[in-house]
Amino acid sequence: MRNALALIVILSGTWLLLSGHTSPLLLSLGLVSVAAIVACAARLELLDEEGVPVGLLPGLMRYGPWLVIQIIRSNLDVAKRIVHPKLPIHPTVIHVDATDHTEVGRVTYANSITLTPGTISLDVSEDAIEVHALTQEAANDLMSGEMGRRVQRTEHQ
Repeated sequence: MRNALALIVILSGTWLLLSGHTSPLLLSLGLVSVAAIVACAARLELLDEEGVPVGLLPGLMRYGPWLVIQIIRSNLDVAKRIVHPKLPIHPTVIHVDATDHTEVGRVTYANSITLTPGTISLDVSEDAIEVHALTQEAANDLMSGEMGRRVQRTEHQ
């Protein structure tokens, strides 16, 4: 029941933020949509801790801003290399350690890598994530393990 209520609050808030509509008709249609989604999720038995990981929200609230900063920083680096083609690129494939992460943590880590311009996750296994990096600096940033540590702190809150 707690997960159903949490899903209702999250979906309602997301709908309201994305739509911006406050007329009674549209609010009621949004509420009907949210109720239908929660009913479907309950029928499919998706309202467990894995389907609605409410416990991860505090950690994600701290991790999200840090990730946005990393995405902006990487965007600027890639844009600079496009505008100034004499800046070196050294494409490389590396493997970053993912042994201490849960399945959700590995997915979060791999998606965070892919969201960061100049890097893309190629393969995710039980113990490592294979990554293509555009530059040696991007590869070194990942090899430092900072992103992995932050994801791990996020999932173990």
